[in-house]
Amino acid sequence: MAADGLARAPRNRTITLTEEERSHYAQRLVQLTQPATLQDICDRTLCQDIFDALPYLPDQFADLIIIDPPYNLTKQFNQQRTKRRSLQSYTHWMDSWMIQLVRLLKPTASLYICGDWQSSPAIHEVASRYFIIRNRITWEREKGRAARQNWKNCAEDIWFCTVSQNYVFNADAVRLKRRVIAPYTNTSGHPKDWHRTPQGNFRLTAPSNLWTDLTIPFWSMPENTSHPTQKPEKLVAKLILASSQANAVVFDPFLGSGTTSVVAKKLSRHYVGLEIDSDFACIAEKRLELANTHPRIQGYSDRTFWERNSQPWQDTSSVSR
Repeated sequence: MAADGLARAPRNRTITLTEEERSHYAQRLVQLTQPATLQDICDRTLCQDIFDALPYLPDQFADLIIIDPPYNLTKQFNQQRTKRRSLQSYTHWMDSWMIQLVRLLKPTASLYICGDWQSSPAIHEVASRYFIIRNRITWEREKGRAARQNWKNCAEDIWFCTVSQNYVFNADAVRLKRRVIAPYTNTSGHPKDWHRTPQGNFRLTAPSNLWTDLTIPFWSMPENTSHPTQKPEKLVAKLILASSQANAVVFDPFLGSGTTSVVAKKLSRHYVGLEIDSDFACIAEKRLELANTHPRIQGYSDRTFWERNSQPWQDTSSVSR
C-alpha cells in the first residue's frame, strides 16, 4: 500500500507522502513576511503565493531562473485550480509577476520560460519587454491523448532569455550522445566525427533547439510524483548546465514538486524554490532529501546526455558532483 493509501503495482516508484512525512517536511518550509537575505532563502523551499513572496526576495540574488508557470488551461493542481482565460488576460497575469523578476536577476543572469503553443504568444510578448530573447527550444512531449479533430499535441516550448549581452552558456556541457546508425569513415577507414565503443557507435552532437530525447516521468521512474505537469529532471539538467556555473543560485518561482531544486542540488548549484501548494512543497523537500543518496539523473551520466533508449543498460554511474 502506498503512502497515499492507494494500492500500487510492485514496480510503481511514484514518490508519495505519509501523514508523518507531511508533518515532518512541512516544518522545513519557509514563509516570508519581511525582506529576506540570500542566506535566509538559499537552499530552501518557500511555500506561499508568488505575489506575497516576490516583494521580500533580495535584489540580484539569482544567476538563473527557470519558470514553469500554469499554462493557459483549465487544470487541477492538487488544491489549486487554474481556469482558461483570454490571451489578453493571460498576458496581463504573466506580466504582473514577470516584471518583478527583473530586480531578482544578476546582470549576467539567464532565464527559461516554459509554455505550450497557446501560451507562447503571451510569453514572447511579455518576456521581450524586460529581457533579451535568444531562442525558443521546442521539445517532444511524447505522452498525450490523440485528438479526433486536431493534430495530437506532442510539443512544448522553452523560451531562452538573458538580462544582458554578457551571460553564461556552456555548450560543451550539454552535448548529446547519439547512436550512429550508418557510420561513415574517412579515406583511411577511421571513424569521422563518431566513436566506436563496446556498446556501439556514438557521436557527440552540438546542442540544438529541438529536443527529442526526453521522457516524461511515469510510474516506474524514481523521479515520478503525482504532479500533473512535472518536467523531466533531464530537461532541467540541460538548462542548468548550459546557463550556470557550479555554486550558482537557481530560482524557480513555480516549483511544483521540486524538479528544479532537486536537479540544482544534484549538479552542485544552490537553489531557491517557491511553491504555493504545501503538499507539493513537502514532496519537493522529500525529493531533496532522497537526492543525498540517489544523485543520478536518468539519461545523464559521465557528464554526457544520452539520446532516448541509447544509453547502455549496464551503465549505473551517478552524476558527477
